[in-house]
Amino acid sequence: QVQLVESGGGLVQAGGSLRLSCAASGTIFSITAMGWYRQAPGKQRELVATITSGGSTNYADSVKGRFTISRDNAKNTVYLQMNSLKPEDTAVYYCNARCYTRSYQVRPDDYWGQGTQVTVSS
Repeated sequence: QVQLVESGGGLVQAGGSLRLSCAASGTIFSITAMGWYRQAPGKQRELVATITSGGSTNYADSVKGRFTISRDNAKNTVYLQMNSLKPEDTAVYYCNARCYTRSYQVRPDDYWGQGTQVTVSS
């Protein structure tokens, strides 16, 4: 099994910054993509940013230029640096990792963290 543990959420004023971290542990053979998603009250979960093992990144248009995703492959950890936060960034942020847990596995499985609350006040 794979566990994802997130940290770094909290309350911040508009224009402020937060840094989220997510560490994967357990029986991991390799991790392909890691990423962050968020879900605001009454809305569907949406992609925020993803990063491959090679460092290629993808961002939602709403966070481009403000958020930066990075990854430490040796630590199986992904980070999300969030700058210039806006009230509309308020949501529960979930970490995702696509993992192979066996060498012979054909496709990776998706694993999710428990979520961390980010609240941006105006």
